[in-house]
Amino acid sequence: MSNGGNSHSSATSSGDMWDFFVSYAQPDRAWAEWIAWTLEEASYRVLIQAWDLVPGSNWVTGMNEGVTRAARTIAVLSHACTHSVYGAAEWQAAWSADPTGATRTLLVTRVEDCPRPGLLGQVVSLDLYGIPQTTARTDLLRTAELAVSGGRAKPATAPPFPTSAHAPASPPFPAPATTEQAPTSTTPKANVG
Repeated sequence: MSNGGNSHSSATSSGDMWDFFVSYAQPDRAWAEWIAWTLEEASYRVLIQAWDLVPGSNWVTGMNEGVTRAARTIAVLSHACTHSVYGAAEWQAAWSADPTGATRTLLVTRVEDCPRPGLLGQVVSLDLYGIPQTTARTDLLRTAELAVSGGRAKPATAPPFPTSAHAPASPPFPAPATTEQAPTSTTPKANVG
């Protein structure tokens, strides 16, 4: 990773110029900028239309650079994005480069409670909505770290022993046998006929 202040500084050995390309629909620009800012603060190189495709630049060329020269695409998913032709083209390019998700080329971040249409339904998403900003920041940076490293989300410490209303309080062992036995009768029964 290079200095986040200069997104275009140098290409990596694999030819990727950016760590992340943030794909979004215009109504989600505030989310996209927050995501890009957070990642650049952590020294990732980010391409985002709002900052990098300034007047005079070619929009189509910039989007093509994003999908072909960024190691990963972050799809900012909302209802608006699900209706965006260009947004769909961007995440589909990332998906087609890694359809099994082995290199985590496509990261889906939902910014509102919305469906994940089509192939996006098969990609595990990060939900940023409805949580405090500090939690969203931590989750976003953890997701970026795991995507870049290819690592697992195993915690550093053991999880606590689960307790829930669904677990029985004690194992369902059979009731203990009683020591008293019912008296046996030695008197013959009368034959009723």
